[in-house]
Amino acid sequence: MELRGDEVKLRSVADGDGEILERVVREPEVAAWWSPPDGYEGMLAVVFEGEVIGAVQFDEETDPEFRHASIDIFLTARHHGKGLGTDTVRTLARWLVRERGHHRLTIDPAAANSAAIRCYGKVGFKPVGIMRAYGRDHRTGAWQDGLLMDLLADELV
Repeated sequence: MELRGDEVKLRSVADGDGEILERVVREPEVAAWWSPPDGYEGMLAVVFEGEVIGAVQFDEETDPEFRHASIDIFLTARHHGKGLGTDTVRTLARWLVRERGHHRLTIDPAAANSAAIRCYGKVGFKPVGIMRAYGRDHRTGAWQDGLLMDLLADELV
C-alpha cells in the first residue's frame, strides 16, 4: 500500500523500519504521548524526503450500523511543527473517506496535547468531548484525559 500526500508518502512498514520507529517512539517528545507498541506491523511508515520519520495507523469498525475509522500518528520531534503531521492525517483521511467509504473518522489525542489537537483541527476534526482518565501514561502510570475528535466526510479539508 502506498499513499501520496503533498509532502509525505505513506507506505506499508517494511523490513528495517521497526528499528527506526522504535527510536522515534522513545524520543521524549513522542514518548510523552505514545507508549511503544508491541510491533509496527499493520502501520504505515511516514516517509519525507526518502526518510522514515514516523508512523500512522488506522482501525476500521465494520459493523454497518456504526461503520467508521480511527487514526493514530507519531512523528519524530525533528519534524514537529512543519505541517507534516497535518499532511499525513489529511492523506490517510482522504483515503479512508474516498477509497474505504467511511463517512466519519475519529482521533483521540491526550487532552493536554495541544499541538496534536491543532494539527487535527487543520484537517477538519472537531472536538466531541473529554474522555476522563482515558489513557494511562506508560512512564508514570497516571491516568490522562483524552479528547475525542471526529470528522464527517464533508468536513474534510
